[in-house]
Amino acid sequence: MKRWLSTFLVTVLGVSLLAGCSAGGSEAGGSGEQIQLELFSNKSESIDTYKQLIEQFEEKNPNINIKLSAPPEAETVLKTRLTKNDLPDIISMGATQTYGELARAGVLKDFSDYKKLETIQPAYVKMIGKVVGPDKEGVFGIPYATNANGVIYNKTKFEKLGFEIPQTWDQFISQLEKAKQAGEIPIYFTLKDPWTAMVTWNSLGANLAPDNFAQLKNQGKATFQEEYKDVAKHFLQLLDYGQKDVFGVGYGDGNKAFANGKGVFYLQGNWAIPEIVKANPDVKLGMFAFPATNNPEKNRLVSGVDVLLTITESSDHPEAAKKFIDFMLKKETAQKYTDEQAAFSAVKGVFQKDKTFEDIKTNFENGTITGFPDHFYPAGLQAANLVQAFLIKKNTEQFLKKMDTTWNKVLER
Repeated sequence: MKRWLSTFLVTVLGVSLLAGCSAGGSEAGGSGEQIQLELFSNKSESIDTYKQLIEQFEEKNPNINIKLSAPPEAETVLKTRLTKNDLPDIISMGATQTYGELARAGVLKDFSDYKKLETIQPAYVKMIGKVVGPDKEGVFGIPYATNANGVIYNKTKFEKLGFEIPQTWDQFISQLEKAKQAGEIPIYFTLKDPWTAMVTWNSLGANLAPDNFAQLKNQGKATFQEEYKDVAKHFLQLLDYGQKDVFGVGYGDGNKAFANGKGVFYLQGNWAIPEIVKANPDVKLGMFAFPATNNPEKNRLVSGVDVLLTITESSDHPEAAKKFIDFMLKKETAQKYTDEQAAFSAVKGVFQKDKTFEDIKTNFENGTITGFPDHFYPAGLQAANLVQAFLIKKNTEQFLKKMDTTWNKVLER
């Protein structure tokens, strides 16, 4: 267990006991008491949507005020705040390693008996359970929005070049070469921000490496050096089709550049689409699953729980916090979030209807979906930084060895 988490647990347990003695059960804003809640989100893209939804909620619940916090590097900020006993009431975050660690540490509410859990697609409840692991029973978050990791494309350029959706790796490379010969930037990269490298890394790793790689790695039965050679090779090949300053552009600037015609393809998730459209409302976009292999039947869309909602054990107002989650799970609320965030919903009966996603609709319908490999990496691995360094140095053997040794060191701490 990480040192910060150990320290945090000591303080949280103490505060929880005090809260249990002093809260006295005044809850949910029904008594006239003014309740202040903090909603902590790790997604900058959803700030405007959350502000609107909070306003709607507060109109119906005038005794409950919600402060939204969505800082840059949110999970790092969250960890720092946890060690300082400065917990938010409600957390909105992805099913990441941090979520798994928090759940295993017992700092999140168990929603096993929450009635509205029945309104959530069971597959996503199962998915977040895998992140927590088999040693901790319970449901410590409510899956809310799901995502898709793949290839976004500029439809206007795509059609001008006479392209069709590539079904294989070779077809994709052929299109990149044709785009390059036509004077276009085939792929617009944003590798100044290390996390954006993980979009491609996950798309390749999920389809080229074993599904249970992390489990095998932890058991000493697999290594990056054995299983990720093709992933590294493919990623380096893609760099040949990027703009000149692939490491000089960050996510925000990349969204704007792609929105305004730089690049035919953009290796990102659906979460980037609202930002791209915001930068250029007239841009026409499409998205397809990453054709990582030369066998179309083996190419799966990487999808995971992009947003789950949970309540911390130390919240003084868990019933009021749950009331907000009840509001978020209403179909009309979930539909608004889904539409504005170009997301997919974990709430039953709520669908994504945007034509941008026509090309990945079949993946959801026929189940050709797989999860994010890095959601099962140990948090201390800092894979994004290692992958970024690899792409700069281009030494595959040294990089894969570094991934193995760093992983092992993290487990031994």
